[in-house]
Amino acid sequence: MAFPPKLLNEGEDIVLDLRPHLLFMALSSGVFLAVILLGIGIVAATSGDGLLDQASNYVAGIAFLVCGAWFLITYARWTTTHFVLTTDRIINREGVISKRGTDIPLDRVNTVLFSQGPLERLVGAGDLTVESASETGANHFENVRRPNVVQKEIYTQMEANENRKFDRMRGPGTAAPVDPTKVHTIPEQIDQLAELHQRGVLSDAEFAAAKAKLLG
Repeated sequence: MAFPPKLLNEGEDIVLDLRPHLLFMALSSGVFLAVILLGIGIVAATSGDGLLDQASNYVAGIAFLVCGAWFLITYARWTTTHFVLTTDRIINREGVISKRGTDIPLDRVNTVLFSQGPLERLVGAGDLTVESASETGANHFENVRRPNVVQKEIYTQMEANENRKFDRMRGPGTAAPVDPTKVHTIPEQIDQLAELHQRGVLSDAEFAAAKAKLLG
């Protein structure tokens, strides 16, 4: 399930909507699969009606139920965990029954760090730490997909967010700053027109009209 757009602010767009890397489910999935294979082996090896055979089947059934429940709970946590980057903030939501989350405005982010072990580099997972000027200080996110790419995208959106903020402060009717090195005086512009006239680019009438416009 994607992050609900109704939870976004007006004018806010989603850039990244990531669930945890599948490494998040690796342990529970591996144990559940091992229990299934072990249970099949036990059932195949204990076809009798003896007390030991019944006890073995009972233990295998209990292990299957426990590990199956663990796998389902882990999967539910995986589907309800979101790491979202928008044009304005970083959002983290997690929890199956009770929900908890974190919102970090991009203009309050100071530093974004990532770390990867050898296995995490191999599968494209890692941890991300976002240091911000807020009460929480640093927020740590585990099992992030391609954390180096996410780090780069966060910095890109921070810069874009800063530019939009300056544009709003300047206002739509404010002219862009003028580069003084590109401003020419009227005599300089007339000299340029005269040079174009001498080269035949401007006719006599065009040169006279342009000169009159500058002097006017």
